[in-house]
This record gives sequence, structure tokens and C-alpha cells, in this order.
Amino acid sequence: MLELQHVKKYYQVGDTVTKALDDVSIAFRRQEFVAILGPSGSGKTTMLNALGGLDRYDSGDMIVNGTSTKEFKETDWDAYRNNTVGFIFQSYNLIGHLSLIDNVEMGMTLSGVGKVERKKKAVAALERVGLGEHINKAINQLSGGQMQRVAIARAIVNDPDILLCDEPTGALDTVTSVQIMELIRELAQERLVVMVTHNPDLAHEYADRIVEFADGQVKEDSNPYQEKTTNSDFKLKRTKMTFATAIKLSFNNIRTKKGRTFLTAFASSIGIIGVAIVLSLSNGFQKQIDATQTKTLAKFPITISQVATDQSKAQTAADSSDKVAKNKGYLVAAKDQSESAQHTNKFTPKFLKYIKNIDPKYSNNIGYTRLTGMNLLRQINGKVSTVKFSNADGSGQNLQQSLSSSSGVGVSVFPEPLKSGQNNFLKANYKVLQGSYPQKATDIVLVVDSKNHTNINALTNLGFTVKNGQKVNYSQIIGTTIKVANNNAYYQKLPTGNFVPQQNLTTAYNNSQRQLKIVGVIRAKKSTNMSLLAPGIAYSDKLVRQVIQDNRDSAIVQAQKQTNQSVLTGETLTAETKQQLIATLGGSSVPASILIYPNNFKDKDHVLHYLNQYNKGKSKADKIVYTDLAGTMTDLTGGLMDAITYVLVAFAGISLVTSMIMIGILTYTSVLERTKEIGVLKALGARKKDITRVFDAETGILGVASGILGVVIAYLATFPINSILYRMTDLANVAQLNPVHALILIALSTVLTIIGGHLPARMASKKDAAIALRSE
Repeated sequence: MLELQHVKKYYQVGDTVTKALDDVSIAFRRQEFVAILGPSGSGKTTMLNALGGLDRYDSGDMIVNGTSTKEFKETDWDAYRNNTVGFIFQSYNLIGHLSLIDNVEMGMTLSGVGKVERKKKAVAALERVGLGEHINKAINQLSGGQMQRVAIARAIVNDPDILLCDEPTGALDTVTSVQIMELIRELAQERLVVMVTHNPDLAHEYADRIVEFADGQVKEDSNPYQEKTTNSDFKLKRTKMTFATAIKLSFNNIRTKKGRTFLTAFASSIGIIGVAIVLSLSNGFQKQIDATQTKTLAKFPITISQVATDQSKAQTAADSSDKVAKNKGYLVAAKDQSESAQHTNKFTPKFLKYIKNIDPKYSNNIGYTRLTGMNLLRQINGKVSTVKFSNADGSGQNLQQSLSSSSGVGVSVFPEPLKSGQNNFLKANYKVLQGSYPQKATDIVLVVDSKNHTNINALTNLGFTVKNGQKVNYSQIIGTTIKVANNNAYYQKLPTGNFVPQQNLTTAYNNSQRQLKIVGVIRAKKSTNMSLLAPGIAYSDKLVRQVIQDNRDSAIVQAQKQTNQSVLTGETLTAETKQQLIATLGGSSVPASILIYPNNFKDKDHVLHYLNQYNKGKSKADKIVYTDLAGTMTDLTGGLMDAITYVLVAFAGISLVTSMIMIGILTYTSVLERTKEIGVLKALGARKKDITRVFDAETGILGVASGILGVVIAYLATFPINSILYRMTDLANVAQLNPVHALILIALSTVLTIIGGHLPARMASKKDAAIALRSE
């Protein structure tokens, strides 16, 4: 069943050539006990290794069950050693960190035998060699004879056709040697046994056939055999070590070196600790910033003005302004950079409707700023006078300036909820000091700041006589009524075609039905970190819309639409100023700007997405440009925090690279320590990738351990760090390790250690099996 045909194996060291196998031809029967005798260096062990596939021959051929091995690949030899051959070595070559039964099962594990069947066969093999009572013992608890019996059990458990024994009794006493030889002779009744030995007495007593070997050649054969088989019935079953087996081997090895493993894991975790602490601080500080920004900016509106600044163009202009051009002897006439960045938003009916359809879940309050003026009249001590909602000093204004300012400098139009009763802007952000919140469009309020101050001009423009610093009781303000006169009642037309206010304001007052009332004094709540409404009068956009409804068809508006001269002053108007004047007179409902108040900071992103959806597919001129001041400030602080984090992580990451190099060195050390184990695994049929997998698994375990250890230490370190930071800054719970970051760091540690240890693992897989088995 096994035959060598003109096999040669030469070793060259310098100029010296050693002929380990010199044209050896020999055939073996399917069942016989062959003893190979010869002096040291005669080549008998080389022949045994060639028969077992541990050594490759240089030329010739080895025939197994009629199949030539000339074309065998590396995986074929691995399968051959696992399926067909069993090895018994002089030094036992057991894997010390595995249990007795695990050593016996290893070959079956590589050939894919199931767990239950594997254990059953291993127990049967151990019982056959007389170790049934010692199954649960560790390897270091066995005597030399018992260890050799374990090796024999491992060799026969896969039921190989060939049993190769290299000095099986060389390390045993006489009595034990006889016991082992009796066992081997019994096994030879079922298979081919080839034994290399220096002891001619044992050979002649137990072997069926004696082969004398010297100078790499067969000198004498007591019972030669001529192989007659020509038909091949030889089949190989591929070996494959599962990753679970690799992990088990590596874990058991690591477990035997607990102290070194812990120190290695700790040293490797230093980089993880550094990165984790940096990320914890970054995460905590970012949360502090986010919380502050949310409180400060949550109610900051997204602003859409008719004339807006395109931030992308503005940034490009800012970047280009830093570059100094060469003097080429000419200048360039160009628009101002800020003017170039201006964009005109088209407030079409379609767009205004789109804004009204914003989901109230994300923004229930929308404010509008309009140029609309109001003809305000108030009766004071029986006399009717014009008044204004304005914080500006009214002295020295002409009629048109006065009219334009009647819409209010510093006057606030508070937003109305899209759905009644939901997230009312005023109720959410302002508390009533006296009086009540507005209930109707004609209800207005007076806004004061945190010190209960309000603008003196706001009061004097309403007809109150007050001095700077004077205290005014709420009761003097609340209940004040003001009438809004429509244009037809307020203006009279002159023969020249121009319009002026009625001389008899009492008549205009009496003919006006719309009456406003100051119903309360309000102030921003402490929870609102910025005053959104300016101190002074605040009213609703609903009131403005009613005024527009009253005046859009008035005589003065119709007259102004038909001429390019001001119907108030007679001066010539541009198209833009004409539209502004018409809007001021209440002839246009198009707002000057739109203020969208997100319900919270998180919902702002949904609102921005909604606005961006409107711009999809539109030309640049038709797109809407908005200003998100809160987002701009967040990006600035967030970008700064990210930059600091990246720099610190980069510095901490250097130690990760150092850890990776250290893991590579330790893995290489482990490879050197476990060289014999590598040889054993190869003798049992492990492939190169299986050996690589074993050491990759070991570095993977170390990577997971160092990652977990680093994350745990970093987490524990956050407690004293938070305590120190609290004493220094009054900021509580700054260092917060994000669980996602922790998992990523553990994964990163695992990947880096596997990468660091992979090169030594590949080196281990390429070790020569025969040389590895001879290492100590």
C-alpha cells in the first residue's frame, strides 16, 4: 500500500552535500510491523518523515494505495497526514496547555468530526491504551509511559492506515518500553506500522520485518515486498480547523500564562485608555455645549428675508479677499463683495402656502415681519392724537418717515401657532406680570426686560408723559385703548391729487371701528435664555393682516399704484420704493421676512430639510436662501470641538500603534515558544491557514481583553476626572464615555492587535513541520 520509488533527499550546507535519502526504493505491505535500524545520521528519520509527509523528497515518487504523490499540493499533504498517517514520537509531543482528551481529539477536530462522536472515539482510544481511568487528568499529571500512551491514542483515534513511530521507547524505562512495544505490536495486526529505532533487540523481538539503513540507502531488508497494486483507491478528506477550535487552543495557552497575559493586555490597553478618556471628555463637553446651545438657541428663528445673504457666496468672497493680486497696471470695476452675495427671495403665493404647510410637530409658530403701517389714534384727556408703535425717537421726522416708522422700530410681532392652543409662543416663553395673554387680534401687550425696564420712546410714542427713570404702575398701562383708522377715514385727497391726514382727527377716530387694547405686561421667563421680543409694544400678525384687509382697496393705495410719484410727498419713486410705500399703506400682504420657530433644537433639522425640499429642482434665482444663525453658531462651536478632539485622539492614537507593534513582538515570542506545538498541529494535518488562524485567534483574544480593560479603566477614570473638573469649573459630569465609542474602541483594539500579530502568525504557518518537531 505504500512505496518509495527512487526517492532522493539531499541537504546542502555551504559546499557540503548530505545525502539523507540516496535513491531509496522500498515497498510496504498493508499490515506489517517494520523496524528500521541504522546509526545516527543514516537517514532513517528522514525516510520516516518522507513517509509521513513531514518532509518533501527532491526526486523520485511515493505511491500511496496506487496514487502518486508527485503532484500533491500542500493541502493534499495536510489531508494525507490527517486521514492516513498516525505519528508516535520519542518525546510524545503533547500540547501541554490542552487536557488529555483534547490532545487525543485534536486530529478528529481538524477532520471535522462532530463533538459527540469525537469524544466517544477519544474515550475508546484512551481505554484501548489503558488510560480509561485517567481521562480527566492534566498532561503534567502523567508519567512518561502514560504520556506515550496518550500519544498512541492520538495516533490511532482517526483509524489511520499507517502508524509511524520515531524511537517510541527512547525516553522510557525497560518495563514501560516493553508495555509500549506490546501495544504497538497489537496495533500492527490492523495496519502498517513503521518504527525507527536504535535498539536492535526490541526490533528483532517485536517487528515482522527488519530494514537496515545506512548512508541514506537500504542496505538490507529481511522481508522485502514488491508492490503490485496499480489501481488507485486512495481518497483524501480535506482538513479544516474551525475558528472556535483556534480560539480554544489560543485561550487555553493564554490561560496558562495569566500574569504575562494580564501585563500584555494592560500594556496594550494604554492607547485605548488614552483615546477613551479623550472621547469621554469630548463627548461630555459637547453635551454641555449642546445643552447650553439648546437653551440659548432653541427658540432662535430660522429667518427668510426678501433680500438675504447667500452664505456660500459670502464665504467664497471672504476666502478670495485674503489673496493679494499682483500689480498688472490695471484695475477691475466690480460689485462690492457683500452685494454680490445678496440673493432676492421670491415670496410667491406658492411659497407662502408651502410655509404655512410646515408640520406643526416641528414648528408650530411662524412669525411674519411686514412693512404695513397703522393709522393709530388715541384719545387723551378728551383730545384725539396720532400715536405710534415705535421705540424710535419721533422728533424731526417728516410725514413719510413717520408713516414708515409707524410699523415700528423695535416693535415685535409675535408668531401665532399654526394650530390653536398648541405650543403658544407667548405662553411658552413669557410670563404675565399683570393682566393677561392676548386672546384676540386686537389685544396687544407691553414687553419689559429682566429688570422690568421698557423703552421710554415706546411709551411717549403712545402718548404717555414719562421721564427717564420714572416708575409707571402697570395699571396706568393696562386697559389703554387705541383705535386703528382705515386709510379712507384717515386720509383726505387734495385737489393736487396728493393725500394728507385728516385735519379733524376726532371724526376719523369716531369713524374707526377697530379698537386695540393693552391687555397685559409680559416678561421673558427665566428658562428662556434670550429675549425674543424687544421691550415695547408687541402684537400679532393677525392684526396686521386685518389692517391690510381694511386698506388694500383704499383710495390712497389705488392712487399710489397708478403713479410713480409719492402720493404723500410728490417725490419720484423707484420701483422698489414704490412697492415699499404701497406695502406701508397696507396695499400688499407680502411679508418682508418670515420667522420660523422650531419647537425644539432637534426639530430644527426637520424644518431645514423641509425648506431644502422646496429648493430641489429649482434654478438658482428661484431658490430660497434662509439664515440659520443657531446652526451657524453650532457649527462653529461643534467644528472647534471636533478639531480639538481629532488632535487629541491623534496623539493618543500613537500609543495604539505602539501597542500594535508590541503585540507583534509578543506574538513572535509566542511563535518561538510554541514551535513544537506548530509541528504537532502540522503532523496532525493542520493547514498553513489553520496555524495562522490559531495565532490570529490568540492576538484577537488579547485585543478584546486589552480593549475591554482599556474601556473599563477609562470609565473608572471618569469619576476622579469629573470630581476634579467640578471643583475647577463647576461643570458636573463632564467626562461621559459613550457606549458606542466603547464598543468601537474594543473592535479597534481587536483589529489592530490582529493586524500587529498577523505577520508573526504567517511566519508560524510557514515553519517546516519536521524542524518544528525537533525544537525544544
